[in-house]
Amino acid sequence: MISSFPQSPSVNLSQIRLEIRALQSRLVAWRRQLHQQPELGFQEHKTAAFIAQELQQMGIDYQTGIAKTGIVATIKSPFPGPVLAIRADIDALPIQEENEVTYRSQHDGIMHACGHDGHTAIALGTAYYLWHHRTNFKGTIKILFQPAEESPGGAKPMIAEGVLKNPDVDAIIGLHLWNVLPLGTVGVRSGAIMAAVECFELNLFGKGGHGAMPHQTVDSVVLSAQIINALQTIVSRNINPIDSAVVTIGKLQAGTALNVIADKAFMSGTVRYFKPELEGYFGKRIEEIVAGICQGYGAKYELDYWHLYPPVINEEKMANLVHSVALDVVETPVGIVPNCQNMGGEDMSFFLQEVPGCYFFLGSANVDKGLAYPHHHPRFDFDETVLSMGVEMFIRCVEKFCC
Repeated sequence: MISSFPQSPSVNLSQIRLEIRALQSRLVAWRRQLHQQPELGFQEHKTAAFIAQELQQMGIDYQTGIAKTGIVATIKSPFPGPVLAIRADIDALPIQEENEVTYRSQHDGIMHACGHDGHTAIALGTAYYLWHHRTNFKGTIKILFQPAEESPGGAKPMIAEGVLKNPDVDAIIGLHLWNVLPLGTVGVRSGAIMAAVECFELNLFGKGGHGAMPHQTVDSVVLSAQIINALQTIVSRNINPIDSAVVTIGKLQAGTALNVIADKAFMSGTVRYFKPELEGYFGKRIEEIVAGICQGYGAKYELDYWHLYPPVINEEKMANLVHSVALDVVETPVGIVPNCQNMGGEDMSFFLQEVPGCYFFLGSANVDKGLAYPHHHPRFDFDETVLSMGVEMFIRCVEKFCC
């Protein structure tokens, strides 16, 4: 469990308007229903059906089947004005839940371990409130229920299918419930807030043989060790120390017996960075290092390198808007956390490449209740008080942007 946080503010629920606090029980019911029926990326058929059913009961216009399982809800004010999009991801993870709660996952090996069930509930609550208060803002709100954020990414295909058009979206916001921060805090900053994600797989081909006769072989295990050590010099010796970057080898496989020198090895890993200018650099540098070492050892290789998500970069004006809203919702100054950058990846980045916007973190951990396990942990859960706080944040952003 997380043992330390930034200073935790006292949660002042009086900042959440009464009509939103009255939605809390419905928000919790939505979230728990979704939590019990988690589905993986592009397989969120029951989730999409549930969202559509709730939107239909509210009387809100929506489209289904976008990027397979995505949904777009549209709420129009009677007054002309800008178009603001709100994004919520809906997919779960391939994790077996270990929580002993009444709403635990009913699907073996699948779990909402990253808060997407909460994101969806918050988006539904936001839609409900906006629909019943359409005269409180001008223009149009498009709520994007996006599939497959965890993998392989649903934002890009949703954009390709026109979710930012007809009417054209002027700006976009989104939030992530964040167990790295305590309940009652908001993490928001302009510029890069989450990292680019790139991935690679490397197959190495040496020459196997007897463990007692290494001179007759090309040892793929030693080769792997040399490559792993050398790849770490990309960040330590090729990247400006002022710029943050990470090269991680997450998987390594080689060998079949203790007295056999392996002829083949496999490794895979990930690269993370904030600066868009670094796109294309790591793949090229990794191949240069691998090729050089393999040539020196007399080995061959196959490298597969691909870009998953670009960095999540908040536009300054939209980040300032979210920051100003947070000042009204959480206790200040400790409730605002500007130093919230992390090397996680998010395909919200694709939306932010198309239109200005802001992606922010909403603290959701509560150590006193035992709700502080990290994201992607089999015992991940969060303080559900955050649901009404999320709705309040979104509603105030709408009212400030669409005024």
